[in-house]
Amino acid sequence: MQILDGQLASRQLKDTLKLQVAQLVIEGKKVPHLAAVLIGNNGASETYVNAKVKACSEIGFKSTLIRLEDTVSENKLLGIIEELNGDIEIDGILVQLPLPSHISDEKVINAIEPSKDVDGFHPVSIGRMVQGLPTFIPATPHGIMLLLQHYQIDTTGFHAVILGRSNIVGRPISILLSSNSNPGNCTVTVCHSKTRDLGNLCRQADMVIAALGRPEFVKADMIKEQAVVIDVGITRVPDATKKKGFALKGDVLFSEVSSKCSFITPVPGGVGPMTIAALLKNTFKACTDKN
Repeated sequence: MQILDGQLASRQLKDTLKLQVAQLVIEGKKVPHLAAVLIGNNGASETYVNAKVKACSEIGFKSTLIRLEDTVSENKLLGIIEELNGDIEIDGILVQLPLPSHISDEKVINAIEPSKDVDGFHPVSIGRMVQGLPTFIPATPHGIMLLLQHYQIDTTGFHAVILGRSNIVGRPISILLSSNSNPGNCTVTVCHSKTRDLGNLCRQADMVIAALGRPEFVKADMIKEQAVVIDVGITRVPDATKKKGFALKGDVLFSEVSSKCSFITPVPGGVGPMTIAALLKNTFKACTDKN
């Protein structure tokens, strides 16, 4: 069994981006500028956004963090997005999800200018991805593909089983893995809460991607020997033995599954860092496409 170390792979990607940004500076060109909008005080969202802002600083990007109360109106948020769309200094816009219940995810995502949609959620981005055209790929699926690429895992002919059908992870990664590429060229099964005989489907898989948000759902008896396991889940579970009062758990019971698989991502330190690296890669693209 080999650990798919997202910290290591993301570090190499960020080092490459850092050199590319330095070259932009030498040439007197604009450096990438990411604007992040954080609403409310969700602990997980706060952690992720802070990590994104820190990563920008590390590689020479500019960043702007806009904090809003969770009582902010939908119209005010849409107005802020409109201002960011029109700001020529801003290359990429991300609005950290989830949003408060009174704000429509769909309206917010659709309001972002597609050329600044570095999260890759806009219908234009998704449509271009489906057609295999150059676009911004959603950050977590993009990060998974970059991680597989980094470790040179040949997925050609794999049966990939994806647990979860969200527009953020499940659906886009199913499209990427079924595309004519490597990583890619997989036969893909997308499972969800209504799937029958889920365990048997998982046991047939050469690769399982767990994106359910259900801590330690995937057990050893659901995985065949030498499968590749990608754990996208990260949930805070109360734990009095921890200083912060919680532990981070993935969707996979690592202690059981790791002894059976060929490759596995840890939680934390697997897909999470790759998501941030992919977002930075998208932001660099947004900037340099205009240079």
